Amino acid sequence: MAHAAQPRPLRADAQRNYDRIVSAAREVFAQHGAGASLKEIARRAGTGSATLHRLFSSRRALLEAVFHDRVEELCAMAAQRAKENEPGPALFAWLRDLNAYAVASRGLAASLLRDGRDADLLEQGEGCQATIANAARELLRRAQQASAVRPGLLVEDLLALFAAISLATEHHDDDEQADRLLDIAIEGIRLKSS
Repeated sequence: MAHAAQPRPLRADAQRNYDRIVSAAREVFAQHGAGASLKEIARRAGTGSATLHRLFSSRRALLEAVFHDRVEELCAMAAQRAKENEPGPALFAWLRDLNAYAVASRGLAASLLRDGRDADLLEQGEGCQATIANAARELLRRAQQASAVRPGLLVEDLLALFAAISLATEHHDDDEQADRLLDIAIEGIRLKSS
């Protein structure tokens, strides 16, 4: 089986530009959402648009770079939640972690999970969405085996629910609304004992 070629490491100056662009993008996307101006990101990073496009072939690639570290942290939290809690509470706690991130990022998380121009991220085996879906899938599987959540629930349902909450609340000043909506959703997916 042929291995994909590893990308060459960036030169020191290119790495500095990469880091500045990712940092600026994190700020601009948090303020204006995933559709924010790439030109504004380049300006804030102190680079030209050509430098941004040379380092990031698409908006999606830049979104992936912005989200990558935080998504890795969220997935590590999923494993930690699974280790420290019973299956149902582990899933619900992690959904709250994911929700808190969505609130803090003002719509960035939803942009990676909803249908639209970046929807193909979910299909990529190594992308942020695939990483989140895999973490959620394992927590959901364990919760269903423990009869803590509805048996027919799919990971896609959870991610769609999360995206809907994020989209519904991203332009509101009431950050607690997302928490209230998530509480309602959790009650809806929790399996009630008879």
